[in-house]
Amino acid sequence: MSTVQARPAPDDRRWKALGVCLAAGFISLLDTSIVNVALPSMEHGLGASQAAQSWVVSGYALTFGLALVPAGRLGDMHGRRRAFLFGLALFTVASAACGLAPGPSWLVLFRLIQGTAAGMVAPQTSGLIQQMFQGAERAKAFGLLGSVIGVSTAVGPLAGGLLIDAVGTDDGWRWVFFVNLPIGAAAFVAGLRLLPRFAAPAGKREEFDPFGVLLLGAGVLALMLPLVQEQQWTGREKWALMPVAVVLLGAFWVWERRQGLRGHAPLVDLALFSLRSFTLGALVSLSYFAGFTTVFFVYTLYLQNNVGYSALAAGLSVLPFAAASAVGAAIGGRLVLRFGRTLVVIGLSGVALGLLGVVAAVELVPGRGVGWASALPMLIGGIGSGLTVSPNTTLTLTRVPVHRAGAAGGVLQTGQRVGSAAGIAVVGAVYFAHLANHGSAGTAVQLGLLTAVGIILVALVLAIADLRERHVHPEPGRTGEAVRRGSQEGGTEERVRGAS
Repeated sequence: MSTVQARPAPDDRRWKALGVCLAAGFISLLDTSIVNVALPSMEHGLGASQAAQSWVVSGYALTFGLALVPAGRLGDMHGRRRAFLFGLALFTVASAACGLAPGPSWLVLFRLIQGTAAGMVAPQTSGLIQQMFQGAERAKAFGLLGSVIGVSTAVGPLAGGLLIDAVGTDDGWRWVFFVNLPIGAAAFVAGLRLLPRFAAPAGKREEFDPFGVLLLGAGVLALMLPLVQEQQWTGREKWALMPVAVVLLGAFWVWERRQGLRGHAPLVDLALFSLRSFTLGALVSLSYFAGFTTVFFVYTLYLQNNVGYSALAAGLSVLPFAAASAVGAAIGGRLVLRFGRTLVVIGLSGVALGLLGVVAAVELVPGRGVGWASALPMLIGGIGSGLTVSPNTTLTLTRVPVHRAGAAGGVLQTGQRVGSAAGIAVVGAVYFAHLANHGSAGTAVQLGLLTAVGIILVALVLAIADLRERHVHPEPGRTGEAVRRGSQEGGTEERVRGAS
């Protein structure tokens, strides 16, 4: 299917429009981690039970992950600007509702809505970048997006700690949500003026695939639910949902293939997976997010529950990772077209090395000095994270056709959400099991971090395998100047071949 490539907005408006996208992405991703340090405040000020606290965290992750692919496809069909602004408005209103929630049940409901809205915004951001930028500019834009991803995830505990420290325990949790309001409102107003309108795809108007949405949504729900509820659902029965997830996702694959053979527009174009750059990048992203997001879970938990750090001090302890991640992502965005997957290999190696340094710091400097001892390893890990997320996103989406960019971004970010849930389940199980059986918090956090390193090494092996394969069998049109020239000449309009 051919598309009409609209002329990009002027440079100044284009970069300002990117700023709007990044602001919205920042607050939606910030809410994946900022709430963690506010849970004791919710218990104290709202009377939230442990189950309610769990759903405040996991419910957001669930609906975020469920909305990504359908929202990306709707943006592809009806305009990413419209979908972005609707999702941002809903997110801002839901944030206000969360902060004003009169009871735990209302808070959980509003968090589910907030997660859905975040899932609507995220794929539009990557799709808009695909439309607004080409070549080296696109890599720079994805570099800035990578900075936002790394910083928003890592700075969440610090921001939450600052708010609770300033406002107090009773109402501090409410301001964790209220902080989204000025940013969301400003981004919405700016988006109305700055976000470009692109021409709709030419030819026959595509139809949505509701049955595909149902199959994919049920499959992702069955996959994520036992992962995000791993600590709360103590029985083994929850794992029976895993084979159900496999069946549902298999049925989704068959249905989407059938849609393509019948000439109907699928929810996810399976031809995307014939692109090694997309398939490999999605797997690297899933594996990496399974490893790196768990660090802030077990490490900050250890600092608060076992070392005696306040929420603010625990947040400050991961600040070096956040700052270095922003720097690394900006560098990665400039160098990715020159070094390609090699940059991802270097980044993953840096993250693994940094986390091993944190393990050593816990061993050598037990007690309240561990935060200072971990600062340098956190810095190294943060630079590595920036060199991983941004270049991998650029490489993964480089050859995706623009008219499929929203759905492709949704698939990529769904993998990130599933990876995060799976990683927290696995690393959390290791951490809590050792703590329950042996009572040594230091050893428990070390084992948890070593498990995270093992997961990151899986991503490293995938990246190295892809790098070696490219040296032996280069992907057509993907070497050196051909990549840059293809992007600059609208290479994202290339046909994706071979899957249907």
